[in-house]
Amino acid sequence: MNQDQLRSLLMEVQQGAVAVPDALHRLRTLPYENLGFASLDHHRALRQGFPEVIFCEGKTVAQVVAIAKTLLLKNNSLLATRVEPSVARALLRMSKRATYHEAARVVAIVPPKLVRRGSVLIVTAGTADIPVAEEARVTADIMGSKTDTLYDVGVAGLHRLLGQQDRLHDARAIIVAAGMDGVLPSVVGGLVRQPVIAVPTSRGYGAHFGGLAALLTMLNSCAAGVGVMNIDNGFGAGCLAHRINMMSEMDSEEPKGKKNPVRG
Repeated sequence: MNQDQLRSLLMEVQQGAVAVPDALHRLRTLPYENLGFASLDHHRALRQGFPEVIFCEGKTVAQVVAIAKTLLLKNNSLLATRVEPSVARALLRMSKRATYHEAARVVAIVPPKLVRRGSVLIVTAGTADIPVAEEARVTADIMGSKTDTLYDVGVAGLHRLLGQQDRLHDARAIIVAAGMDGVLPSVVGGLVRQPVIAVPTSRGYGAHFGGLAALLTMLNSCAAGVGVMNIDNGFGAGCLAHRINMMSEMDSEEPKGKKNPVRG
């Protein structure tokens, strides 16, 4: 249940269209619901603006489907990550609204009449980094951010990036996914004033150590304003970029007189 749904329910109670016992029944499982193998956080959309996301890796097909069905009873959107083809087929059978983003390994159900705002730019060093970048893009998109992509502009041909600087400056937040040496986020961070979210990918040869080399490079970035996600964590990058992108909207929607006081 999100804020709009809760507000609508409270209005119906106020107007007498819904009886108090019926409203209590609807709210009974609002904090969480125990399925035995999973405790679903139905309160998350109210706290964070988006429902609980299903991390499918390590779960059975039946578990993922049961979680998805339960979440959809209280939410009009769904995001499942690390989705294998067998799980994707089951989710697509479950809902005609579901879409499988194969490159990203994501299944998404976009809420009706979703209004996308702001601008998140997703950049990759190479084509091999696109799956991680696509996980980030789909995540930010379904949460309500306008997204754009700039793929395969790594330091092996830096002129490809420098020729697109206007697009870098137009974004509110920038995600940069890179494997190999992982240098690209530092380059982007030195060109812009926007927050840069660096995502190391597990693409590279032996001494790359499955993304560890890129991770350490990014953690040691000399460019200011660069934050670093875990290896291959496109979802985390997309979620963080969306929250940064929406900060101005959040400030404008906060009720007057409810801002947290500044403590000295």
